[in-house]
Amino acid sequence: MDMVLSWGESILYGGLGNLAAYLAAHVLLCLLPAFFIAGAMSALIPKETVTRFLGRNSRKAVSYPAAAAAGSLLAVCSCTIVPLFAGIYKKGAGLGPAITFLFFAPAANILALVYTGGIIGPDLAVARFLLSLTFGIGIGLIMALIFHRDDAAHDRATDTAFGAQGAGMGRMALVFLFVWVALLLAGTLKLNVLTSTYLSFELPFADAQGWQAALDRLVPYDAARGEEGVSLQGVVLIGLLGAIGFAAWRGLENIVEGSNAWTWISLTLIAATLLVAALAVQPVEGGLRIGVTGKFFSVGAALAALHFIVRHRLSEDELRDWLWESWRFVKQIFPLLVVGVFIVGMIRVLIRPEWIQILAGSNSLTGNLAGVVFGVFMYFPTLVEVPIAKMFLELGMHRGPLLAYLMSDPELSLQSILIISAIIGRKKTFTYVGLVALFSAAAGLIYGAWIDGASLLMLALYLAGFIALLAALLSVTRRRASSLKGV
Repeated sequence: MDMVLSWGESILYGGLGNLAAYLAAHVLLCLLPAFFIAGAMSALIPKETVTRFLGRNSRKAVSYPAAAAAGSLLAVCSCTIVPLFAGIYKKGAGLGPAITFLFFAPAANILALVYTGGIIGPDLAVARFLLSLTFGIGIGLIMALIFHRDDAAHDRATDTAFGAQGAGMGRMALVFLFVWVALLLAGTLKLNVLTSTYLSFELPFADAQGWQAALDRLVPYDAARGEEGVSLQGVVLIGLLGAIGFAAWRGLENIVEGSNAWTWISLTLIAATLLVAALAVQPVEGGLRIGVTGKFFSVGAALAALHFIVRHRLSEDELRDWLWESWRFVKQIFPLLVVGVFIVGMIRVLIRPEWIQILAGSNSLTGNLAGVVFGVFMYFPTLVEVPIAKMFLELGMHRGPLLAYLMSDPELSLQSILIISAIIGRKKTFTYVGLVALFSAAAGLIYGAWIDGASLLMLALYLAGFIALLAALLSVTRRRASSLKGV
């Protein structure tokens, strides 16, 4: 009985620790700007601006490469991409281009590719880029074909309450959106100019190191295993996040009726918390060393620009619409994210990375599917999956299944599946999950075959056979859809 209780306690602590680490490290500078960007897309951008490049009736030679190019610039994880996906989809983007954006952005953004090449090898980075681009566009095309009726219905039903129909995107709306994207990138990019500390000071806190040691025991930190831990700064940020949630509930829930004091309290708390999150805080003997980083200055400059635009360039209706759409995305997505991160944390306690030597030690179908399954239940935030992949490689994983893992990990995390289902429905989500699993396993098999010595001609034949099989299946699907339409 005691063993069962201890086992259950460790699983529960695993879920709570994973959730605490995620809330402390990734919600504020990653996810929160994404919610505001999605809200701005929905409220301030005319539908025509989105559909011109990403609409279901746009030229495929334009819309799909544009979706991939937009995703390549955002070095964020899938949980941050999902609100942006929801924003462009709600505003009129076709299902296919939106899915390509959703797949390609976390799987093969520029920073992830550079990091992969540096840590594991340029061959894997090149394979990750080429196969993610090819298969990302392929998955988008297949989804658009399978659900073309739903896509057409969605296009007709797209919310057009905000944004002047027939008008282009306003200059101030574009600037507003650009500043939010700049804030998101400033908070997430791992560049020396952003992460370097330019001045520092110490705050008196006698037992700072003792408190941090206690936190390390509760939520272990192990970079090699992707365990991020919780710092003293993280505890403060979680508390501030709770305060933001309460103030936003009081100030944004009825924002359609007008702003109130709680509205401005919530926005002030958000700005202050983003600045706190951008500091470098380190426990030292007798206190806390506070480092003012390049990230702090960049976030501060972006917040100052946003304050000016909100106060002097946005109308009251635009401000209300933006805040309401952002709050609506938070209510739709954030609870599912919390549940998913908690469940993944519990499952990770049960899964041992050492199993991969048995399951994924060779470039077999089973091994590549095992890499995909690890991507679902061993989810790590953006860039963290690369050193984890390095650890898997050292434990005996074949490079083929390793690529399958790297392509599926950013896409098929449990929390992302839950959120995507709330946006596009279960049927489309299950189809998307199946296609990602299939394409990721195929990518691993093709790359693994090359690693094992297969010729380029043989690889081309493998890829051509895979594409031909998909084309045949899609042709059958299209004929069946046409016959049903005729009936």
